[in-house]
Amino acid sequence: QVQLVESGGGLVQPGGSLRLSCAASGSIFSIYTMGWYRQAPGNQRELVARITNGGGTNYADSVKGRFTISRDNAKNTVYLQMNSLKPEDTAVYYCNADLRRTKYDPALDAWGQGTLVTVSS
Repeated sequence: QVQLVESGGGLVQPGGSLRLSCAASGSIFSIYTMGWYRQAPGNQRELVARITNGGGTNYADSVKGRFTISRDNAKNTVYLQMNSLKPEDTAVYYCNADLRRTKYDPALDAWGQGTLVTVSS
């Protein structure tokens, strides 16, 4: 079984910063793309940022220049550094990983349980 566990959410004032972490554990052969998605109340889940195992990244236009995604392949961990936070960044943030449990298994899409980020004064 594979688990993704997020941490680092919380309440922050506009203009502040937070760093989210997500560690993957369990039976894992290889992790390909890891990413962060978010879902605000009444909205669909949307991509925030993702990173390949080679370090290639892409970001939602709304967070470019403010958020930075990174990963530590040795620790199966992905991070999201969020700076200059705005009230519209308020959402539940979900970690995602595209991985294989063994070299014989097909790739599967794993999700964390989510961590709440609230940007408010």
